[in-house]
Parts: sequence; C-alpha cells; structure tokens
Amino acid sequence: MGDRDERVIISLQYTCRVADGPLRDATITAISVSELDGEKGTSLASLDIHHAIDGFAVGQLLEGIAFLVMRDNRPLGIAASGKMVFKFASGSLAALSGKAVTFTTKPLGFGRFEMEFSDWPEAAQPK
Repeated sequence: MGDRDERVIISLQYTCRVADGPLRDATITAISVSELDGEKGTSLASLDIHHAIDGFAVGQLLEGIAFLVMRDNRPLGIAASGKMVFKFASGSLAALSGKAVTFTTKPLGFGRFEMEFSDWPEAAQPK
C-alpha cells in the first residue's frame, strides 16, 4: 500500500466446485478482499454466489482473519477463517436464507485451496 512495510491488500476472484457435503457438485463464485500486515491479516469483504441444482444463494462475510502460509521460505497461499451469512437463497437452497455459518480455508498450492463450512444449519440441508 505504500504507507508501511509489509502491508498488502489482496483481492481474489475464484470459482470452485464443491466436492462434498450438503452442497456437493454445486459451484461457488466469489470475490474476497483481505489486508495483510506481515503474515497476519483481516478479511475485509467477501461476496459468494452458490449455485446448486435448482438453487441459488448469496453469502456475505461477517468477520474473518487471514494468514500468509509459508513453505520453504516461499508464500504458499492464504489461510482464512471467519463467519458468513446467506443474505439471499432460493429454490433448493431457500432454507439457507438468513443462516450464518463458519468457514476455514487452507492453501493446497499455487492457485488452489480447500474450504470447509461448519455450523451448517440442519434445517437448511438442501433437498
């Protein structure tokens, strides 16, 4: 950013396929912005679009932290955790509307990461 050493703003855009769980085979398209000060940071904003068979949901970041993960003195990627809320949901995902979940991500290599949702509301299991 130029105002102090080791401060960076990272903006990621991604699309991924859900491999397992209640949204299996759904896709998530998102934009996420984080601020890192050295290796520790804060997730500033994220908007996720979840598209499943016959369903659609929009998630928004409520809070989050981020960490730069290093391997062999080289950056591997960003690990993050936090809480998000589904601001809108319809069709097969309608039960998610207004529900909050926690998430964690961990890098798997350049351009790849794993995301896991927890606290998934039982009543919101897509049908």
